[in-house]
Amino acid sequence: MKSTTGSHTGTGTWLVQRATALVLAVALPGLMIHFLAALPVDFSGWQALFLPLWVRVMLLLTMTALALHAWVGMRDIFMDYVHSTGARLAMYLTVIVILAGSVAWLAVIVFGGTQGSAA
Repeated sequence: MKSTTGSHTGTGTWLVQRATALVLAVALPGLMIHFLAALPVDFSGWQALFLPLWVRVMLLLTMTALALHAWVGMRDIFMDYVHSTGARLAMYLTVIVILAGSVAWLAVIVFGGTQGSAA
């Protein structure tokens, strides 16, 4: 069995980068068409735009793919250009917290909260 933590992990990260790029290439035009077709002008219009479950799921999937895509790119940049181990780990942690926090925040926004209430 091959080790997942060695110098031969490039294929896996390459596949993640390509898979997330494919998800983004498919999802973003679909979401843009949906948003441009609706063009909400008030708050109730924006609520109606995000009311269908498929829109919320697609938005969360797209954001997750974007976060993974960004993580792979940033990780590779840090590995190539930041030579201090402590600085690299601090940058890793910062990026992970920001990306994971952004995905979690979006999940709370689109799935949490009360849909359709005026409060």
